Amino acid sequence: MTVTGRSTPATPTASEATRAANRAPVLELDHVTLELGGRTILRDAGFVVNQGEFIGVLGPNGAGKTTLMRAVLGLVPAAGGTIRVLGQAVARGNAAIGYMPQTRSALAGRRVRGRDFVAMAADGHRWGLPHADTKTRADVERVLELVDGRKLAERPLSELSGGERQRLLLAQCLLGAPKLLLLDEPLISLDPHHQKSVVELVRRVQQELGIAVLFSAHELNPLLNSLDRVLYLGSGVAALGTVDEVITRPVLSRLYGSPIDVMRVNGRIFVMSGDVEVEKHDHEHEHDESGGHSHAHGHSHGPTHEHKHQQQPNARDGHKHDV
Repeated sequence: MTVTGRSTPATPTASEATRAANRAPVLELDHVTLELGGRTILRDAGFVVNQGEFIGVLGPNGAGKTTLMRAVLGLVPAAGGTIRVLGQAVARGNAAIGYMPQTRSALAGRRVRGRDFVAMAADGHRWGLPHADTKTRADVERVLELVDGRKLAERPLSELSGGERQRLLLAQCLLGAPKLLLLDEPLISLDPHHQKSVVELVRRVQQELGIAVLFSAHELNPLLNSLDRVLYLGSGVAALGTVDEVITRPVLSRLYGSPIDVMRVNGRIFVMSGDVEVEKHDHEHEHDESGGHSHAHGHSHGPTHEHKHQQQPNARDGHKHDV
């Protein structure tokens, strides 16, 4: 397990180093400090997300899940340290990143067809319906096929359910073949059935394409059957590891800054502070810690996006294991 922020790196074991060597780093944080509104969100954090990993991003209210994603997109500058995507320093408009923001409620009333909505993300600097070239149209059809969205493509967004709109939003994120997806709370406002279908869809697409996914959520349980590792944020610290490594009383008590109990019942995990289930409590009072939702996305996701290609290989291996 990697636990960073206020601690000293230790040397990885041989087996850990071997596993890391078999997967190329996609996202690296090296002694990164993030600050927002005079508050430290992350302090001296270091971890690596590798190619083909599905990472659940969790943490208490205001822990910095959205701020971290915005920093990876180059929208929030690091106060210290370095963030790299595919070996290159972060920059706005990186086409190697697909991003789904939190704010999506305005989509429900739009009459635009699903196919046109997806295509808008391929030409993000223009408003209105797109006039896509042959290559772009082919890419739109490719991503619609990936998310099983062909039938949805002919219907207006206003006639689709929340789960169906999420399919089209995911299709937007996949335009241009990104290597890293940042999905910020894609389960908000979905019922358990649609939550399950969205998680399974993301997992299937992620495995089929062999890409990395950071999937932030309020609750761990909808992600349990799909996660490779979990990234838990809190108290300026980042803990990255398997569920069994991270979702423990000692680790979560440190991240929440107060005593936390972890209960496992019928295959579900409950994070408790006294008799209060922490994740549900945070969900009821959640506000974006950045003070507002972003509509400026790194890859392309709508009519106001930059779309610049910047994909560089990275040979650096790097699991950091702190005590």
